[in-house]
Amino acid sequence: MTSVLSGFIHRFVPSKRETPPVTLLLLHGAGGNECSMLPLGRKLLPEAAMLCPRGNVLEDGKTRFFRRLREGVFDTDDLVFRTCELANFIEAAADAYRLDPNRVVAVGYSNGANIAASLLLLKPEVLAGAVLLRPVVPLLPDVLPDLSGVPVFIGAGASDRVAPAVESEKLEVALRSAGADVTLRLDPEGHKLSRDELRAAKTWLVQKVSSI
Repeated sequence: MTSVLSGFIHRFVPSKRETPPVTLLLLHGAGGNECSMLPLGRKLLPEAAMLCPRGNVLEDGKTRFFRRLREGVFDTDDLVFRTCELANFIEAAADAYRLDPNRVVAVGYSNGANIAASLLLLKPEVLAGAVLLRPVVPLLPDVLPDLSGVPVFIGAGASDRVAPAVESEKLEVALRSAGADVTLRLDPEGHKLSRDELRAAKTWLVQKVSSI
């Protein structure tokens, strides 16, 4: 069922287990909604609880999590604001749905991966880990946070023109510099995700969940 909480239209799908392993924060790409990432979440970790917000920004009729000034250029002020807004939503959802706030793992694609990376860099306390699919570097804070041991999977596409692989590699460097445990997978794909990549993300996630 779709609900509104802390300014976000969202869906919450509880786990069938009394104690879910983690909650997956599912963050869609441009033009997506609160339902778009559910099939992916179920493929990656079906026993998890699923928290799926819809981005609050509209650009040319497409939903996004933050504004751009133009193609490839982010509105940094809005990105910081929207990151804090999303962090507040995560905390409110943890209270409302009785989730363990220390076991929230983001799974983001494209624009959703970028806001998830921004959460790691600006509000690291709200995430226990992240799967970032086709991200770029959203921003670099003056002082990197302490991400010691935080597991992060980055899926990059070697022929991706929307989120060039070199951007994912830069993000890997930044997150490693902050202490994160980063796995970077480079596939020959473009912006679309491959089955092999999703299998690798699932294997990684299942392995890391036990340590979160």
